[in-house]
Amino acid sequence: MSGPDELDEALALANDSVRRRDPAARARTATGACAAAHGRGDSDSDGDELDAPEWLTPASPSTGGRGPAPRTGQGRPQAPAGGREPHSHDLPWADARTYAARAAGPVPSCTLPLSQALNHTLDAPLDALTDLPSFDTSAMDGWAVSGPGPWELADGERPDSHGLLAGDRRRPRTLPDGRAVRIATGARVPPGASAVLRYEYGELDGSRLRATNRPQPGADIRPRGQECRSGDRLLPTGTHVTPAVLGLAAAAGYDRLTVTRRPRAEVLVLGDELLHQGVPREGRIRDALGPMVEPWLTALGADVLVTRRLGDDAEALHEAVATTTADVVVTTGGTARGPVDHLRPTLTRASARLLVEGVRVRPGHPMLLARLPAGRGSRQPDGSGPYLVGLPGNPLAALSGLMTLAAPLIRTLADRPAEKPPSASLSDDVQGHPRDTRLVPVTCSPEQSHARPLLYNGPAMLRGIATATALAVVPPGGATAGTGVPVLPLPWHGW
Repeated sequence: MSGPDELDEALALANDSVRRRDPAARARTATGACAAAHGRGDSDSDGDELDAPEWLTPASPSTGGRGPAPRTGQGRPQAPAGGREPHSHDLPWADARTYAARAAGPVPSCTLPLSQALNHTLDAPLDALTDLPSFDTSAMDGWAVSGPGPWELADGERPDSHGLLAGDRRRPRTLPDGRAVRIATGARVPPGASAVLRYEYGELDGSRLRATNRPQPGADIRPRGQECRSGDRLLPTGTHVTPAVLGLAAAAGYDRLTVTRRPRAEVLVLGDELLHQGVPREGRIRDALGPMVEPWLTALGADVLVTRRLGDDAEALHEAVATTTADVVVTTGGTARGPVDHLRPTLTRASARLLVEGVRVRPGHPMLLARLPAGRGSRQPDGSGPYLVGLPGNPLAALSGLMTLAAPLIRTLADRPAEKPPSASLSDDVQGHPRDTRLVPVTCSPEQSHARPLLYNGPAMLRGIATATALAVVPPGGATAGTGVPVLPLPWHGW
């Protein structure tokens, strides 16, 4: 497995690829993103790491930050010398994640009302449309006062009147020296007021107001522009839209936001052996991935259009792949070469390009990543087709594929930067694979320095991952207790 330095370098390359912030550069990137991204590296029989293909080298300015320009007029690179196919076979785990992140560019942007913009990524900076606050406002219920006091109530002000209220459209009259007027939180402070006297600090004797705790000048007044001035940069492009971001946008005067659209995904569940209700029986098993993959993709940042159960119908699979309107198609099962494993023949029939064919990781080794040709549903800026992530059929192996290939791909499509996996020390020894990385369910948290490996971590098992908070990245050969390893937080346990 690649070590921490290689992981850092991979993340830096991926982030350099993702962060494109001016529209012209982004348009260039979207057009050339995958046309140049199909080099291949080969491994020898000893399992040494691959040489980085050309498209993984630092970006070229002439191609919008996405690596070398295509070498043919068709927008597709020529095969490397020696006739090798332009895809990567059995990649080391860290390289596979980087390849998946760099294979794509962000999907097109759109403008959404605030009510629909949550969990998208800002595709334009958020600049203040007004001063915040847009007028001097009271921070407390009490009295607006002018001068050191004591104060007389302003002309026409009665001791039991409501005074100045939040939302009152009338501009308050200037408050003369030595006068006071009742004021509510959020109301406009009248010109001439020197402070707001909190309700609990004031005593009324008829129309005369005294302070039990005299306010300092400016006390409990939020001055206009205290938070920002009109035109100030509040948030940069690339910010993830959280509920707090929506609140700030609304306060700053926005009704709609320009965001990168969340990538659309479609899930295709393959296998005649799967039951979709009831207990396993008659040699058939329950489909565990259909109920699990869709919400997992949603947590990763995709909008899932549909989950379709196709069995082992080769024609149905080809029709689904050829007509999808998604940005990413995720299949479960059928990634091997058995008699009813139709995925690879379907990709050949559909003229798809294999980008990653196998990853040196356990479980999940036969996962794959492909680029489909443009179809009638293509919405990519360069007119090219969607991506396909092929997951193995064993449940934990499939989840390994989601975290290895689908997660970085979706992050790039959604225009969100790659994140360096945090590290934790293993609380127990973990047996490793002789040559491949292992992903092992563990429990840990940001406050914990140890990751506790969980039992039931075989490729077909879900008991371990059901209570896990992360997957530990265990190098070939295993790791002993106390060894620090990268951990991948599960998307609903993001740190």
